[in-house]
Amino acid sequence: MSNTSEPKLISGNANMPLAKAIARRMSLHRGVNVGLVDARVERFNDGEIFVEVFENVRGEDMFIIQPTSNPANDNLMELLIMADALRRSSAQRVTAVLPYFGYARQDRRTKARTPITAKLVANMMVGTGIERILTMDLHAAQIQGFFDIPVDNLYASPVFALDIKHAFKDQMDDLLIISPDVGGVARARELAKRLNAPLAIVDKRREKAGEVSEMTVIGDVKGKTCLIIDDICDTAGTLCKAAEVLLENGAKEVHAYISHGVMSGPAVERVTNSVMKSLVITDSIAPTDAIKKAPNIRIVPTAPIFAQAILNIWNGTSVSSLFEQDTLGPIYDGMYAEV
Repeated sequence: MSNTSEPKLISGNANMPLAKAIARRMSLHRGVNVGLVDARVERFNDGEIFVEVFENVRGEDMFIIQPTSNPANDNLMELLIMADALRRSSAQRVTAVLPYFGYARQDRRTKARTPITAKLVANMMVGTGIERILTMDLHAAQIQGFFDIPVDNLYASPVFALDIKHAFKDQMDDLLIISPDVGGVARARELAKRLNAPLAIVDKRREKAGEVSEMTVIGDVKGKTCLIIDDICDTAGTLCKAAEVLLENGAKEVHAYISHGVMSGPAVERVTNSVMKSLVITDSIAPTDAIKKAPNIRIVPTAPIFAQAILNIWNGTSVSSLFEQDTLGPIYDGMYAEV
């Protein structure tokens, strides 16, 4: 266990509601008030970011809660500057809690003269003195190897499994898990195993970035309740197209479970007008008002799993125990009581 009395949380501007929810959950677990460290994260007139921490953090175990979501560059710089401020204030350890790791899609060179930006961002984080990373559903698991510090990668699938067993308890025999592309098969298969459900794939071919020219369903979807599983929903074009193709191939209805609702541009409008019955996302990225108002978009909270993971890191106990439904179920106290 840490030598400090309690873990200390601090948050940037990226997702303050989630940070406050994590603090509330930790307060319930600890039986004492765990609040966010008083600080200001502001911008000068020219856009430069300024951070000032108003509390003593010397010798403290600090956790910065900051997804690097849109605007990715601003939120990333906030994270780096907060980490630098804490290190210069003699914090004992600085852990970056990244519910969503931006730039993760740039994890390899797809053509000549292109960067591997995920590795660059990892180097920047380590360079500021961050000693540990806690994140959820990295776009590619190998990104953990980009860091020379410990990385705990949580998974949304155990939480999704709880939700699915609750929402589809009368349709479990008809469920079919769908991977929207070949690259996401491992993620979809992992959830399919948890639900003891079969798996199918939608194979897509792109003529150019952002445009899908052709989709083929690999597997029998006739009469099935299809659940599309993916880590990121950006503009929702591929997702909505996949739902249409599944229905054309005989699916009874289509739902989607996506870890990170980036939801750029026309995404919310597309989902609202799509043939999908529902889209379930987590709050790893702060949802906009449009997302909250969308009739077929539902948000699953991540504060319970992040709060427990932070406490486990602080206590020096296992984080991987949170991958199991038996461990996770009680943490989501009552949300899925009928499961």
